[in-house]
Order: sequence, then structure tokens, then C-alpha cells
Amino acid sequence: MITRFAPSPTGPLHLGHAFSALTAARRAQAEGGTFLLRIEDIDQSRARPEWEELIYEDLHWLGLSWPEPVMRQSERMPAYRAALQRLWDMGLLYPCSCTRRDIAAAASAPQEGGDPVVGPDGIVYPGTCRPATPPTGPLPEAVLRLNMAAAMERACRHEALQFTETGRGPNGEHGRQEIALRRMIDKIGDVVLARREMGTSYHLAVVVDDAAQGVTEVVRGADLFEATPIHALLHRLLGLPTPVYHHHRLIRDADGKRLAKRDDARAIRLYREDGRTPAEVMKMVGLPPAPTG
Repeated sequence: MITRFAPSPTGPLHLGHAFSALTAARRAQAEGGTFLLRIEDIDQSRARPEWEELIYEDLHWLGLSWPEPVMRQSERMPAYRAALQRLWDMGLLYPCSCTRRDIAAAASAPQEGGDPVVGPDGIVYPGTCRPATPPTGPLPEAVLRLNMAAAMERACRHEALQFTETGRGPNGEHGRQEIALRRMIDKIGDVVLARREMGTSYHLAVVVDDAAQGVTEVVRGADLFEATPIHALLHRLLGLPTPVYHHHRLIRDADGKRLAKRDDARAIRLYREDGRTPAEVMKMVGLPPAPTG
């Protein structure tokens, strides 16, 4: 088994990150496998070297180790561009010039009826820029969306799309999960696969990188369960092996809110500076002390 922890160096790691990293490492260790670290720094406007260095310090303090060198997404733009080119050549991508305000206005227009549908990436795209026929010519330097209907038609031509869940989704989902066509179109829509300022997107980069690293089980929070059908679809379209997914519970604050990077009061760094031990942090997130031997 190969698992990974893939944080973004845009702020300090908190208790939720500790739980996810430890869970991934322990699942790999239990199977005699490998735990990997990947730095997801495609958002160079927010990534900082000092945050990346703190990631290494915090994880080492928790007792974790990983093979070197660490994969860094900012060094993998050619791989993402190649994946985009493949999807473009299939006629599955199109440029989009809509702003968030444009999308919100179009999705809430009276003729649409009801409230806008919200998916893994926010309001489901209403299809404003979707062309009647696939665009041709060179792959443009632009925001690129996946034509979800066309992508699903191509991907499911011979076999239903599915993935295997070894953890628990937000509604207790476990085991084989078949992905419905209408849900992908109506509840997820034409997701962005390349952002102008990044040249890629989370969805595309994570799929390409998991395949490149040979990840066999993706361990991550249940808040990403709804994005998993997108990733399973991209694996199918790009001819990449689909890993098993293990979504775990989220670590929440006293008000029941999911911890985020802004929750500095729960940063691992502060627990270290306060003299807490790794075992105490593990107890805080409901994990037993690290196994020995």
C-alpha cells in the first residue's frame, strides 16, 4: 500500500492535518507499505517557503518520515500541461471567461428556477461558455473547463464509472460507489481543470500526481468525498489507475466547525512551543500513541 499526505504551504498545519497525516502513515505501516509526502504548491500567490519548512518540522515532530525527494507540484507543470493537452485533443475542454459573479448571476436567473445548485467547486457552472462543438486549434492559455456530459459519455461507453471507499463518506458511504451520470452533470457540472494564474487546478494536479507516485490508497477528509467522482472520471479519461479512497472524519472545534488554516490557535507549532508531546496531540485527535517496533 502506498499512501500520501499532501498539504499546501499556505499556513500552519493544525490538528486536522495531524490526524490526516497520522492516519495515512499508519494505514501504510500496517500493510508494510510506504507513506509519501507531497507539497501542493500550485497556488504560488499564497505558498511560502517558511510554511513549507514548518510542514517538515511539524511532521517530523509527530514521528513521521517519508522518502526523499519530496514531490512539489510547482515543479510539475509540464505533466499537467500534457494531461490538459490529452483532454483537449479528445474535445473535452473549452475556454471559459466567466467570473464568479457572472456564474452566480447566471445560475440564479429567474428562468433557471430555484436556488443555484452548489457542488464540490461551489455553484454548479450554468454552461455559459460551453460551445456547441468542441473547440479546435492549439491548447489555449486560459481557464479551461471540462465538458462533463461529453466526458461522462466517453468514459462510460463500455463500463460504469465507480470507485471503492474503504473509509466513510459524509453519509456513511462505504465500499463500491457507482457514479451516476445525472449527478455528475447536475450536481457537479463543468469543473475547472486549468486556472489562468496556476496553469492547472487541484482536481487535475491531484489525479496526475497520485498516478505518478503510484498511490494506491488516497487518505483524506470526508469533506473531499464529493470531489472523488471528478477524480475517478479523470483517472478513467487519462488512462490512469484509480486508487482506493479512504475518507476519514474531520477534526472540529468546540462549535462543530471544521478546522481550517486560519485556526492558528490549534496549530501544531503552538502545541510544540507549549511543551506538549506528540502523544498528547494524538490523544487530542482521538488516536492512540504511535506504535513501537
